[in-house]
Order: sequence, then structure tokens, then C-alpha cells
Amino acid sequence: MAKLAVSCTLFIFFINTLFQSASAAYNVINFGAKPDGKSDATQAFLRAWSSACYSNSPATLHVPRGLFLVKSISFNGPCRHRIVFQIDGTIIAPSSYWSLGNSGFWILFYKVNRLGIHGGTIDATGAGYWACRKSGKSCPPPTRSISFVGASNIVVSGLTSINSRFFHIAIDECVNIMLRKLKINAPSWSPNTDGIHIQSSSGITISNSAIMTGDDCISVGPGTKNLWIERIACGPGHGISIGSLGAYAAEDGVKNVTVTDSIFTGTQNGVRIKTWARPSNGFARNIRFRNIIMTKVFNPIIIDQNYCPDNHCPHQSSGVTISGVTYRNIKGTSATPVAVNFGCSSSKPCTGIKLQVIRLTYFNKAATAYCKNARGSSSGVVVPGSCLG
Repeated sequence: MAKLAVSCTLFIFFINTLFQSASAAYNVINFGAKPDGKSDATQAFLRAWSSACYSNSPATLHVPRGLFLVKSISFNGPCRHRIVFQIDGTIIAPSSYWSLGNSGFWILFYKVNRLGIHGGTIDATGAGYWACRKSGKSCPPPTRSISFVGASNIVVSGLTSINSRFFHIAIDECVNIMLRKLKINAPSWSPNTDGIHIQSSSGITISNSAIMTGDDCISVGPGTKNLWIERIACGPGHGISIGSLGAYAAEDGVKNVTVTDSIFTGTQNGVRIKTWARPSNGFARNIRFRNIIMTKVFNPIIIDQNYCPDNHCPHQSSGVTISGVTYRNIKGTSATPVAVNFGCSSSKPCTGIKLQVIRLTYFNKAATAYCKNARGSSSGVVVPGSCLG
């Protein structure tokens, strides 16, 4: 705990210094960008980034009020000093669903360190792409709206992301990233529009954000550790999910994840752990879900180790080891009779599950709990009654 406290103190110091006024400012308009939403501003943004990145002092890259059309773009590091990316306007993607190419990225920050992104809106204009997916036509690969790959010491604050074609925010192989005061919005029927996806990363904090999507509000992939999620308003969407895990036999695990002080409204799931039913050396351990309110959530508490989207099922037994999962002070209403559902692996049963003060009802009636290959304990008032072995 002492080591974690020191790490947090250093990160807070970094945050406080990051948003201090920088000595060099680079306005994208001065590099040729036009705020009309029609003229391609991609090269202007890259020129502004290059100047900020190679500045001899800390720098601000400023996107003023207006609409700025940007195609697929990569902001590469490392840079000489810290950069504040101040967005007062809106960055929009071209409306054509073929416009962002095949890279899978729209806005990418690659190997960037000491970056603050503050304010503004990014609009991925996903409606055309969603229609393509729904029609069954040949569509380009899905594109993440904003991605961080190999990055560290990043703060994203006050950003609004709308109409993503795929994940709104993706974090991969990163260290020390804080996301706060975000607004993420896509229609409930939009496919795979996860709000935030994290994998192979450590020291990630997500807080004080409202997420409305057509998929998981937050999804946690393999290799994630030391993740803190608090004060999230989730819904519509598929809830907060750890997984899916176990897609591969050799796969990193997930550990030290906390979800706290959050609200789920009308979501498909509340807090979920999901794994494929196939051999794997993956794991999920030391997971804490606490101080959560559910309102008409279809699966408020669920572990699903037979994850099978679109009936593409491996029909085996999951090798992912799930252990040390605590559910504490979770209250509210379920939209289905089964409010607590632990469907664990026959070859690797869930162990160390703790239910502590649970109050979940089904339309003012008693809800039920289901357990399969799940072992653990309960304490305090637990409604529905525990079925743990």
C-alpha cells in the first residue's frame, strides 16, 4: 500500500504540473487548418504537432472554436517536453465510412509521454459505418476514435466523444493514464462502440464520466493491472466488463481492478467477467466491485465463463482462473429474475468470491441467484440469498 501511495502522489504531481501554462503555443489555424468542417486539416494538425513536439520548452497545441475535418492521423512521440493539447472546437471525421482507411485508427497517440488533452469534442461520424455493418455489405475494418499505444503519463480531461465507429477510447501497452470528466455517446444500437477499452496496460484511472454506448461502457482486456474506475454513470450499454478473456491459450491475466461509486441504468449487464470456453492460462484476480447502484439492469452481477457471441462457441471448458472477486454494497433493481449469476468453469471453478451487503430486487419482488462451479462466502445482508458453495 505504501508503494501504491507513493506512485499516486507522483502521478498527482505530474497532473498538477501538466496543465500549467506552457511557454510555447501552436494554433492549428496558423498552420493552415480552416474551422469550416469541410477543408482537410490533417496536414495542418501534423505540422502543429511536429512544432510542439520538437519545441525547446513545454508547449500547447491549440484547436480553437470551429469544426476541423481530420482524416486518419498519428501523433508520434517521444517529444522533448510536455504538451497540452487544448481543444476548444470539434474535430470531425469525414462522413464516408471508407474515409479512414484500413489502419483501425482515427486519432492515434503513439509512444507519447507527458501529454494532457483538455476539453473539446471528437465526432467520428459513425452512422454510415453502422449502416454498412447492419446491411451485411463489405465494410472497412472498424476504427477506434482515439487511441493511445505505448504511451505514458497521459491525462485526458473534459473530452466529449460521439458517434464512434468502434471503440471511443482505446488504451494499449500504456502506463499511468488518467481519464476524467469524459462524455461518451453513441446510440444503444450502434455495434461494438465500447466507451473505453484497456489492455496490456497498468496504472489506469477512469473517473467522473458519463458513458452511453451500444456496447460495454468500459471493457478490460488481457494484460491489464492496477486499474481504478470510480464515479461512472453507465447506460445505455453493456455495463463494465472484464473480458472477454481466454481467446488464446497463452494470454496475460487481469489483476488489481476496482470499480466503485458508480451507477448503471438500463444496461444489459452491470459488473461482468466473461471468458471464452476454451483452454487458456489467463486469469482474473483481486477484483473489487463496490458501492454500486443498479436500476433495471438485466444482469446486475454476472460471471460468464461460456461467453458465446453470435453462437460461435468453442464448446469446451474455460481455462481462465477467476479468484478473489469481491462484491460489496451493491443495491438496486434487476430487469430479470436472476440478479446474481455465477456461471463458472468446470475445469477451473471460481474461488474466493465474496458477497458483502447485496440488495437486488426484481420489480419489487425477490430476485434469485444462480451458481455453477462457484465457491466463496457471504456476509451482511445478501439479497438474493447466496448460492455460493
